[in-house]
Amino acid sequence: MGTAAQYTLEKNDDGRTVLRLAGPYLLSNLSQIDSELRKLDAEYDALDLADVTEIDTVGAWFACQLARKNSVEVINASERAERLIDAVGDSDGDTPIDAPRLPLFQRVSESMGTKIFDAGYGVRNVVGFMGQVLLGFAALARHPRRFRYRALVSQVEKVGVNSLPIIGLMSFLIGIVIAQQGAVQLQAFGAESLTVNLVGRITLRELGVLMTAIMVAGRSGSAFAAQIGTMKLTEEIDAMRTIGVSPMEALVMPRTLAVVVMMPLLGFYASIVAVIGGGFLCAVALDIPPITFVQRLREVVPITDLWVGLIKAPVFGIIIALSGCYQGMQVKANAEEVGLRTTAAVVQAIFLVIVIDAFFAVFFTWIGWN
Repeated sequence: MGTAAQYTLEKNDDGRTVLRLAGPYLLSNLSQIDSELRKLDAEYDALDLADVTEIDTVGAWFACQLARKNSVEVINASERAERLIDAVGDSDGDTPIDAPRLPLFQRVSESMGTKIFDAGYGVRNVVGFMGQVLLGFAALARHPRRFRYRALVSQVEKVGVNSLPIIGLMSFLIGIVIAQQGAVQLQAFGAESLTVNLVGRITLRELGVLMTAIMVAGRSGSAFAAQIGTMKLTEEIDAMRTIGVSPMEALVMPRTLAVVVMMPLLGFYASIVAVIGGGFLCAVALDIPPITFVQRLREVVPITDLWVGLIKAPVFGIIIALSGCYQGMQVKANAEEVGLRTTAAVVQAIFLVIVIDAFFAVFFTWIGWN
């Protein structure tokens, strides 16, 4: 008994070409013969199974496909082979494999409707989460001893102190870039001395706190979502509720307060370092001494620019903290959800920060702080 499936192409005495299969035609040994017969271009008039020693359902289906390829009959098949060929032959049908596809207009309408409903549910959940946060702050105001000061100090260190190097380096380089690009454009008008005005106002008023918010969102907002999401996945938050500990008080409040407290300090720090970077570029490329640079800053940069940045900073901090904590609380089912929610927290925080910054720009211009 052969151990490999084989085939031959022969001509009978009556002149008909017959494809003869031989050996066992089983699932375990059809891979090689399948690729060979698929490449076979010769025409044949019959499929002979007389020399097939063993056959299973896959082998019968394979024989059916060979017979249908040239629209020929199967001859000399054993009783088992005939029964299996009849069974797999009856399984073929003209039913479409793909699911029915709706017209384009219906698909677009359905997709838009789903997104609108999802957005509505999302707004409802966010409002509910913010309500829980407010209730948590109210409860802590009534019972201040329940507040976790050590957790607050730990988060202040992680959000603020540990981020000083990266924010400082980023701000210094941004100050250099602003000064360099501004000087190149202003030199065309012989007004490169106004580079000091550009660096001072744009860093203190806008870029210092905005870039800080983006960095904190990417660094701390994502960490909040990942940490709380992992705790939700491992049922630690459910365990906290079981023993009577509020997740809002234990997890959300310290993180939110830490970001709100540290954002003005980090924004001010970033603005000062960016101004130093701009002053360094002015001293090197424009021959403006540091003393002259500082004196010029005091003359052209109003104190309102500093207040604008400091007012926006805690609002950005609230957005970042709530986005990270909210997305972490929404984690369900599996570890992949942690990654998706972490990404959503960063994207959501950065988007909202930029939108709120645009509103602040219009508002401060409207009240005359420009």
